[in-house]
Amino acid sequence: MTRRPPAIDDESLVAALRLTAGRDPVPAHVSASARAAFGLRLPGASTALPVAVPAPLGVRSAEEGRLLRFTAAELTVELEITSVDGLVDLAGQVSPLPEAGTTVEVRTPHLTQSREVSATGQFAVTGLPPGWFSVVCRRPEECPVVTSWTRIRP
Repeated sequence: MTRRPPAIDDESLVAALRLTAGRDPVPAHVSASARAAFGLRLPGASTALPVAVPAPLGVRSAEEGRLLRFTAAELTVELEITSVDGLVDLAGQVSPLPEAGTTVEVRTPHLTQSREVSATGQFAVTGLPPGWFSVVCRRPEECPVVTSWTRIRP
């Protein structure tokens, strides 16, 4: 017969965590990064989640660019990511066709680049550092749509 460990109540767990935290404090840079990440959240935004993108016909190598697609209930953001000299270039398209005044923000933990979306739904941002990014689409009189955070490697 297998014996189960005794159940731990919430108060005991919190007390144990407090004791552990006192012995091994969180490094200052970790706390700073956590606060910065928390500051990047967008309350009320819809999250566009990644979906699989089939490789385009006729493409011989995956080295040319990386294709990503994010969808929310009412919006799709497609991205092509290429690396040039250790930096990242991002070309994207929003569909359905956006109304005038639609903008996108390509966010990293350290910078944000804003672009107005063309009438055909296209935008581009070049020279981004490799690492984590997210795209926010802002449409007039609509809640913003934000992609999940994705890591770009050169």
